Amino acid sequence: MQYVGVQTQIWRNNRHSIILLLGFPILLLAMVWAIILILNKDEPGALDLANGYFVTAAPFVVGAITIWFLIAWAAQGAMIRKATGAKPLERKENMRVYNLVENLAMSRGMQTPKINIIEDDSLNAFASGLSKNNYTITLSRGIIDKLDDRELQAVIAHELTHIMNKDVRLLVISIIFVGIFSFIAEGLMRTFLRSSTRRSSSSSSSGKKGKGGGGGIALIVVVVLLSYLISLLIRFSISRKREFMADAGAVELTKDPEALASALRKISADPLIEAVRRDDVAQMFIEHPKKKKSSFFSFFTNLFATHPPIEKRIEVLEQY
Repeated sequence: MQYVGVQTQIWRNNRHSIILLLGFPILLLAMVWAIILILNKDEPGALDLANGYFVTAAPFVVGAITIWFLIAWAAQGAMIRKATGAKPLERKENMRVYNLVENLAMSRGMQTPKINIIEDDSLNAFASGLSKNNYTITLSRGIIDKLDDRELQAVIAHELTHIMNKDVRLLVISIIFVGIFSFIAEGLMRTFLRSSTRRSSSSSSSGKKGKGGGGGIALIVVVVLLSYLISLLIRFSISRKREFMADAGAVELTKDPEALASALRKISADPLIEAVRRDDVAQMFIEHPKKKKSSFFSFFTNLFATHPPIEKRIEVLEQY
């Protein structure tokens, strides 16, 4: 992979990310239209009927999504802290970390972000926050203790780049939208399973085979699951693109590509953070903080990966 320059990467990734983010509301409205069509498929003039219902329903759908989005936006900080077990790192506890963060932030004329720590011996880190008043860099105990100053500075520079490029805000938006699809998909799956169970019990007691009354629900479930799958692909694509750009930004800040490459090698050996249980939060880390599972279907594993292969990132860094 040829390095093409930080500004070029920023321009390309921002353009692609805007396009991808526009896909979320469009996908959601398309899903609603498809569900309405399925519900009216047996009516005369089903297509025209579905279009009419969709025009009526669309403003309510958009309104409900907006309310959901605003609530999730306001609560995201507390949600991330709870999901990772992070707590504030006191200055007197580790002046070394504060000096590294403050020096890098000062070099870019930005306000120093807050610093949190996860009490875990594994090596990982992430950035979070939606504005300069709550931007935060979170480091594990392991990454602080096991990286030297050059390596830790490179990791911090990577996370600062995520903040400067508004990556954390972009990821929060994508996490919220995917959460909407996940909630709808889970609810419909439960409805479908309960409906199937009731039809099976009814058929057994009456001695008759159930008819295709559940066909419509099955089609709706398929549409929702397909929409959820597409939303996951969008989210993962955003995350992968941003990691390459943050690596490039870290090199621009530190002028030391080998330090970040060395840090990534150490992180890749032990990125597991025990407290992290949610995949949407896991994608915010510099490396996915979960156990890697070997799979025969490697193509699909890579397709749904939240991060590009760390070997590829190191290869790019070695080209500087």
